[in-house]
Amino acid sequence: MHPDERPHVVERCQTELGELVLRRCGNHHELISDGMFVMDTRDGRSERALLEQALAVAPPRPRVVIGGLGFGFSLEAAVASAAPTSIVVVEVHRQIIEWNRAHLPERTSRTMADPRVRVVCADVGEWLDRNDSHLDVVCLDIDNGPGWFMLPRNEAIYSDARLARIGKRLGDRGVLAVWSADLSPAFEGALRRSFDDVATHEIPVARGAPDIVYIARRPL
Repeated sequence: MHPDERPHVVERCQTELGELVLRRCGNHHELISDGMFVMDTRDGRSERALLEQALAVAPPRPRVVIGGLGFGFSLEAAVASAAPTSIVVVEVHRQIIEWNRAHLPERTSRTMADPRVRVVCADVGEWLDRNDSHLDVVCLDIDNGPGWFMLPRNEAIYSDARLARIGKRLGDRGVLAVWSADLSPAFEGALRRSFDDVATHEIPVARGAPDIVYIARRPL
């Protein structure tokens, strides 16, 4: 490996939710949470597909909520579409928001400046509970999957009770999209208990098994 391609720490911080590390490896960045690899900037196609698949079946002029900023791929796909009238990104780590602005300006300087975009530092589950307005699209990418949690408390957002509450907020034409690193039959079953129509999309990735995007809605 060339010396420039060896991972090196760009920034490290301790949060109330654990340690976060931003690393650079060649031309790419990597995010590590409490020693666990979370994501990198090498691909992003499945994170973009999360929004693209949701918007493809969303009602016209949708109000979009994205749970999890990550490295901004999902936000990039949302901004690339003329359809959304508003885009709220809910990210629990303020450091991730700041690192995107400081270290990925080629993407975030454009997407975060879009007048439709608002970035909120909050837990997405708590934010959804506090805000009771009607929504059209909710996209969740907050873990490595419904069975592989970055934070133990995130388990609740994949529960039957939470999915049912999200379904009520979305109404009859809204869409829930959920990213996962692998298939989760148990989670798909939970989705089917709250939504009439559930689709599973496999997104090929460069290495390993495909990433998964679940799309749940109540068709007219």
